[in-house]
Amino acid sequence: MQRRTIFRHKFLPYLLLAPQLAITIVFFFYPAGQAIYQSLLLEDPFGLRTTFVWFENYAHVLTSPLYLEATRVTIVFTVAVTLGAMLPALLLAVMADQVIRGATGYRTIIIWPYAIAPAVAAVLWLFIFHPNIGQIGQGLRALGIPWDYRINSDHALGLVIFISAWKQVSYNFLFFLAGLQSIPKGIIEAAAIDGATPGRRFWSVVFPLLSPTTFFLLVVNIIYAFFDTFGVIHAITQGGPGRATTTLMYRLYRDGWVNLDLGGSSAQSVLLMTAVILLTIIQFRYIERRVHY
Repeated sequence: MQRRTIFRHKFLPYLLLAPQLAITIVFFFYPAGQAIYQSLLLEDPFGLRTTFVWFENYAHVLTSPLYLEATRVTIVFTVAVTLGAMLPALLLAVMADQVIRGATGYRTIIIWPYAIAPAVAAVLWLFIFHPNIGQIGQGLRALGIPWDYRINSDHALGLVIFISAWKQVSYNFLFFLAGLQSIPKGIIEAAAIDGATPGRRFWSVVFPLLSPTTFFLLVVNIIYAFFDTFGVIHAITQGGPGRATTTLMYRLYRDGWVNLDLGGSSAQSVLLMTAVILLTIIQFRYIERRVHY
C-alpha cells in the first residue's frame, strides 16, 4: 500500500511552493529574461541611448576572433579541470575507503580545501608558484626551468587549471567516498572469492556501481569549470598573459564590466547559458545510458 499526502485545502500545496518559486523567478527567470532582452539592444556605455538591433550582437560575437579564441581556451580548460578534479578525487576516495589507521583524520584533511573560496585558494597557490617569492617557483627556476606564469601562456593556463581542479577535488571526494561506502561489501567479497584481482574487482564491479555518482559529478564539474572558476582566473592572471586564460566567462566579464559593451556581453551570457544547457542535455541523453542505477 502506497501512502500519499493529502492536503485538506487545495491552496496549501501552492502556498508551500510559493517561496521556492519566488526565489527561482526573482533570481533566475527574471535575470535570464533581462539578459535575453538586453542582448537585442545596442546601448551606449552611459545608458543614454538604446537601439533595437535584433540579432546583430549575436552575429558580431559569433564572428569575433576574440570570442572564438575564448571558446577554444574554455574547451581545453573545462576538459582539463574536470579530469584533474575527478580522477584524483576517485583515487583518494578509494584509498580512504580502505580500513586504515587514522582514516577519520585523513578524510577530514582532504575535505578542508572545499571550505576555501576560489579567489582565496588562488592567492594561496600564488605565494607558492610565484617565480620570485614562491617556494616551487624558485625551485623550478633553480633547476633551470624558466617558470613564469606572468609571461608564459602555457604556464599561466596550467596554473589556473591546477588551482581550479585542486579546489574541486574535495567536493568530488565527498561524493565518491559516499558512493563507495554505499556499495554492498558482499558483492565485492563474492568477486574476490571468484578469483577477481583488486583491479578487476574495481573496474568490473565497483566502478559500474559508482556510475550514478560519476555521472552526477561529471555534470557538476563541467558547470563548475564554466562558471565558478572565474575567481581563480581573476585573482591569478586576469585573463592573461595576452588572452591565454581568457575563458568565455572571463570574456563576458571583460566586455560587460570593463569595456561596457552591455548588448554584446548580454549576448555572450545567453550563448554561454545555452551552451551549458545543451551540453547538460547531451550528457543526460547519451552518457546516462551507461549509468547503472
